[in-house]
Amino acid sequence: MAIVSLPEYKKEISLGISACLMGQKVRYNGDHKKSSYCTNLLSQYFDFVPVCPEVGIGLPIPRKPIRLVGDMDHYRVKGTDDPTLDVTDQLYDYGRQKAAELDGISGYILMQKSPSCGMERVKVYHENGSPLGRSEAGMFARALMEARPLLPIEEEGRLHDPVLRENFINRVIAYHHWHQDVLTDLTYKKVGDFHARYKYQLMAHDQQAYVVLGQLVAKGKTIPLEKMSEDYFEQFMTLMKKRVNRKSHTNVLLHILGYLKKSISSADKQQLLKQIENYRTGSIPLIVPLTVLKHFVEVHGSEYIQNQYYLAPHPEAMGLRNNL
Repeated sequence: MAIVSLPEYKKEISLGISACLMGQKVRYNGDHKKSSYCTNLLSQYFDFVPVCPEVGIGLPIPRKPIRLVGDMDHYRVKGTDDPTLDVTDQLYDYGRQKAAELDGISGYILMQKSPSCGMERVKVYHENGSPLGRSEAGMFARALMEARPLLPIEEEGRLHDPVLRENFINRVIAYHHWHQDVLTDLTYKKVGDFHARYKYQLMAHDQQAYVVLGQLVAKGKTIPLEKMSEDYFEQFMTLMKKRVNRKSHTNVLLHILGYLKKSISSADKQQLLKQIENYRTGSIPLIVPLTVLKHFVEVHGSEYIQNQYYLAPHPEAMGLRNNL
């Protein structure tokens, strides 16, 4: 019996994903590459839209393998055993097609090392089959990233890194917030409110870049609304992609504590400062000082600080900050 009932999480965000990662047997050998992280955990919070580019362009299951073939200037997708097979244009066109069709998704998880879906580091080969010593993106992934440059995209293998994993989920949720909370009824005020709620999240990524972004918002109506919002979101997503480290998290924790210094006791403040220092030096994970800080914010904080996305950028049950 539960100690207290927790509300059931309502899935509102959709992600594109390589179909093989969902356990669909669509690979060239008739197998799959099922991701337990995606199917067992992320599926509790996101709706997945599986896509297999090879099947999408009409290749059979099973099928002859393909790879990237080229030189230092360009590459194509050709058959490994049958070099006359060339599916470069089909995969690229299909990537552009799906980028347009899936306009409601807020992110995409790709299969690494795939000549179609690899986001990066896919080996390129000479025509004779020897490695070129160069790597590129898979052709479908390349088209997708060119068509939707601000869409959060990550490879499944990289999601096993705690920092990259949280970074990707943060970007996905922020992307969703922007499209649902701002673009549905775009106003200068909504852009400003969005920026205000993401203040400390942005500071954690890069404090100086946050200041520059704030200057854009401050210009307000001196810039046409559509132009200002497009420039803002482009810079916002670029900033959110920067990795956060212990130093920058510590800076944000101390800034938020500054809002509480007159509301909490000296003993509570010293205890929290000790935990923040233990986090800074690597003795404890971020979740420890953050949990205590959130408690004091809930009790003593203003509405402004309580509404900061930094304090709860994603569902707590995902445990994304347990290993940071």
